[in-house]
Amino acid sequence: MSADSQRLLSLAQAVGQAASRLEERGWERSLDTQLLKLLKTGHQDTIDAALNKLFGADLNAYDVLMDGVEAASESATITVEGENGPAQYDVLLVAAPVLAWTRFAIASGAIPGDILNTLSAHFSAHLLADGTRMAMASTLYSIDQLPRTHADTYGKLHKLAQSALKGVALKSDAKTPETAPFLADTRYLLVAVVAPAGEAMFRWQMPSAHAHQAEERQAALEQWRSQATPTVSRLLPGCGVELLLPEAYYMACREADKLIRPVSIRAAVHYLTHSLACEPAELRAVVAGFGEEAADAPIDEYRVGFTRRSSSDVIYGVVWPLYGQEDEEGTPPEGPIGGLLDALVKPRTPVDEIVEHLNAAGVTQIKKLGERYVVEFCDDCGAPLFADPSGELVHAEMPEDAPTGTEHFH
Repeated sequence: MSADSQRLLSLAQAVGQAASRLEERGWERSLDTQLLKLLKTGHQDTIDAALNKLFGADLNAYDVLMDGVEAASESATITVEGENGPAQYDVLLVAAPVLAWTRFAIASGAIPGDILNTLSAHFSAHLLADGTRMAMASTLYSIDQLPRTHADTYGKLHKLAQSALKGVALKSDAKTPETAPFLADTRYLLVAVVAPAGEAMFRWQMPSAHAHQAEERQAALEQWRSQATPTVSRLLPGCGVELLLPEAYYMACREADKLIRPVSIRAAVHYLTHSLACEPAELRAVVAGFGEEAADAPIDEYRVGFTRRSSSDVIYGVVWPLYGQEDEEGTPPEGPIGGLLDALVKPRTPVDEIVEHLNAAGVTQIKKLGERYVVEFCDDCGAPLFADPSGELVHAEMPEDAPTGTEHFH
């Protein structure tokens, strides 16, 4: 590793080993200074080298460094020279996820000026604290079009922040990558929020909301949904949409990744029943776990293959990835009574959740395979392979007489 990578590694370990809050914050300031220098100069490879080293050697320090680099790339405190001298502002990159599902295509790309102005007005009025400024990117992003590295995220934050401070619109991205067509997918609005240093950014952070911030947060979400959904629907014709709570960039993306999974199952059942002119009860689902080749490797994702009840041919498939602390045994309850609940109640496993969503969509015949498969994809087209009822990995293919439509898998 380079000297800069080694310094990141040492500082992350120091944060994790701190014996007091004061010491921890001191190390964090040193870590932030080093990270900002690297992000500003685009040295993503230096950060990645330190993360890769820690992932195999010290998971606690890895989490510290990952939290640090995410915070340094999605937020900052900047100084602006004004008529009355320098002023400091806190800036935060916020993602507003939109869950979308359709039998057709889910749009992305440039947002027309009138729609951007309307969405910006609703965002500011229903979500942001008094005294804040904001700038919304004029692009509706798919996951493939979001900033790909921490350094890219840092650059997007600072461009949008300057746009918010100057009160001018930021030009839309010149060229965004193509995105694969899925039946259910997430789209993102990106916003930089700017507030005087130390002041509230969101409505639920304002002093008047402190005693009931959870209720204020929920009320803000409901207002955002009711006011912005009709406008977002104009951007996504032919789609069902659900707006999630706009939050700090990385947190919002993680939540959206989890919440799109059940939507993908519902969209798949809807697509199959309409394409094949059948009822959900006439379908069968085969659920299998997939992971790395090592015998003790955990399950990374579940794949749900759909067949007709009268056939063993897999006609469609959905991937259900596991994130964070999720594993095949389920996520234990958190909080003060989490340990007690864990002892009394068996955690709901991902398979339990998948089955619940399949049942809710009307699919009642479900086969759960106990074998763990190695993650495999089609050599020709790259599509994931799914297990059929007998446990053989196969390519999912719609019947030849079915209407043509999107054939990609979430």
